[in-house]
Amino acid sequence: MKRVFGGPAIFLDRSDINTDEIIPARYLTEVTKEALKPYLLEDLKLSGFDPGGKALQKATVVVARKNFGCGSSREHAPWSLEVNGIYTVIAESYARIFRQNMFNCGMLAIELPAADIDKIFAMADHGEVDISVDLEGHRLTAISGSRKEVFNFDISPFDQALVEAGGWVEFADQRY
Repeated sequence: MKRVFGGPAIFLDRSDINTDEIIPARYLTEVTKEALKPYLLEDLKLSGFDPGGKALQKATVVVARKNFGCGSSREHAPWSLEVNGIYTVIAESYARIFRQNMFNCGMLAIELPAADIDKIFAMADHGEVDISVDLEGHRLTAISGSRKEVFNFDISPFDQALVEAGGWVEFADQRY
C-alpha cells in the first residue's frame, strides 16, 4: 500500500457536498493533478469553513454527512483531495461514481451509519480529532483529547484490493 490512511480530520457538516464544490468546474481544464491543489473546496459555502485555512491544509481525512460527491461524474474531485494529501473520506453515504472513483484512485471512501457519524462530529466539540484506519481489520479509531471511539466499516474485497494496490492502474499492473 502506498498511502497512510488517517490523521487530522476536517469536518464538513453538511449533506450533498457535490463535485463542483469539491473542485469547481472552471478548473477541469487543468492537465495535471498538481494544478488542482490550490482550488480544493474553494466554492464550498459552509458556516465557519475557510477553504484557505490551516485546518484544511493540515487535514488528511474529511468527515461529512450523506451523499458526499454527488453531481458530475469526474475523477477530478478525488484527484483534488489526493493532491492535497487527503486519502480518506468518511461519510454516511456517497454518490456511486464518486465512491468508486475514490477506490479507483487508491483512496478510502468509508461509509458509516448516521449515528456513528454523529459521534465523530460530537468529538470535534472537544478539540481536534485524529483518525487512524486499520484497513485489514475494517476499523477506524477517532481520538480527541482523552476521548476515543472505535468504529467498524465494510469494504468489498475488490475495493480493498484496489486501495491496497494504490489504485486501479497499479492493481492492473500487478495482475495483468
